[in-house]
Amino acid sequence: MSIERYLRLIGGFFVMLSVALGYWVNPAWYLFTAFVGLNLFQSGFTNWCPMKSILKAAGVESSECCAKSSKGV
Repeated sequence: MSIERYLRLIGGFFVMLSVALGYWVNPAWYLFTAFVGLNLFQSGFTNWCPMKSILKAAGVESSECCAKSSKGV
């Protein structure tokens, strides 16, 4: 899987988890939901996301690598 796909999966998971924790545990968890949303919003403008840096450090392939292999190059 590519970094972009991991980012969408992790972002969606964090949003669902924080909304559930806000509902069942403590409404302060909604601040985490806002933090994730703010990160997604700013990454749309800057093309930088903290999770992307973490995934790169973990050795996850970037989409350029996957795009080349899917074209048969």
